[in-house]
Amino acid sequence: MSFISKLANDPLLGKVLRSSGALFSGNAASLALSVAQSVLAARLLGPAGFGLIAIVMGYASTVNGLLSFRMSELVVKYGGEYLEKDEKDKVAALVKAASLSEAAVSLLAFLFVVLTAALASQYIAKTPNAATLFIVYSFGLLANFNAETSTGVLQALGKIKYQAVVNFIQSVLTAGLIAFAFFTKGSLQFVLYAYLAGKIVLGFGMFFTAFFYLTKKLGRGWQLASLRGGRSPQRSNPLASGDCFVATNAPRNDINFRELFKFAFASNLSATVILLFRESEILWVGYFLTSEAAGYYKAAYALASLLALPANPFILTTYPEINRLVAQKAWGRLKDFLKKITAVAAIYNLALAAGFVIFGKWLLSIYGAQYVAAYPALLALLVGFTFNYILFWNRPLLLSFGLPEFPLQATLIAGLAKLALAFPFVPRLGYVAEAALLSFYYISSVGAIVWRGLKELKARDKR
Repeated sequence: MSFISKLANDPLLGKVLRSSGALFSGNAASLALSVAQSVLAARLLGPAGFGLIAIVMGYASTVNGLLSFRMSELVVKYGGEYLEKDEKDKVAALVKAASLSEAAVSLLAFLFVVLTAALASQYIAKTPNAATLFIVYSFGLLANFNAETSTGVLQALGKIKYQAVVNFIQSVLTAGLIAFAFFTKGSLQFVLYAYLAGKIVLGFGMFFTAFFYLTKKLGRGWQLASLRGGRSPQRSNPLASGDCFVATNAPRNDINFRELFKFAFASNLSATVILLFRESEILWVGYFLTSEAAGYYKAAYALASLLALPANPFILTTYPEINRLVAQKAWGRLKDFLKKITAVAAIYNLALAAGFVIFGKWLLSIYGAQYVAAYPALLALLVGFTFNYILFWNRPLLLSFGLPEFPLQATLIAGLAKLALAFPFVPRLGYVAEAALLSFYYISSVGAIVWRGLKELKARDKR
């Protein structure tokens, strides 16, 4: 049997591809709208204004990410294990704890942005009187008070496709508002309000969707569960309806919150490193150069990021399956699964990258003729992005093994090297150097994480 036939006849891969396909379809429509709104904003505002908007939005999301505990990963890993064992008490307690923690972090992030808006305006945006823009957009952090937990819940329940529905709705709203601004020659402030409106819809939409499906799974009243697992003592009245959440009568086996906190803390540190060295690129370009340079870099980065369109659904749907195979200790099946999803990812990522190399200048010209100058940065970014998305399963594999520390170490070392090189090279060579350094970061960190994950898999298979 040929390798292609094995791919086609694999039931687990088929399940992942079907789920990814459903999510991809919704995300494709959302991305098309996102690209359209980005193009209209770039043409309306010019490189400097487009860069300023990117810096304002990037600052809020970076601050939130620095404080975040990556609750989606926590919920998938432990919530998935509890669901496998039908321990609904623990699922309810875990989600409740994650929700409360994430809400507290969102509030803290909002306050931090408000207090540092003037500094961000002066040293990153380098634009006078832009502090108000940072403060206004930070209200989106409050609306996304449960976005990560909600994403994890939908992943664990196999309902992640509904994220695409919510994302599509917010994309329609944002694109509509930005199109209105484009044709009426609207202001930069109005464009920012459009992005904020979409963020609010996304945050509340994800929360209510996850709450609905979790209630269907656990029964009404699950949110009253004790944080230790089980119904809270003060709410222990019998429930008549069969679809209500009821604590089990089995002997109490409390959640190991020390283990959960260790995992969440390691994930937070890893997320912090990723944000500082990978997902805050626009902020670094703004800091080293200008908001205009950030505008050019944003256009190149936005195109290279289109590789994430098929990759993100794949990541969201494969992580629970990898976690399940690890829980089952199905090492041979896991090896086979990783080989096949890597092959599928390589086929479409290399094809997409080739398309961007050939048509990159034309695609950049859609943003405006002046953005074609960002083509060298696009080429530099494609190298690292392609490598990363072919081996997209690198971090989920180690998280499933309960080894979040190594990804942290690998990304930290690679990130520090990237930053050390940025100070001498980016001010002199411009944003193309920043793009090349980002690819260096991807190749070195992802390569190390893949090596460690496969080494651990081989060791466990021999036990």
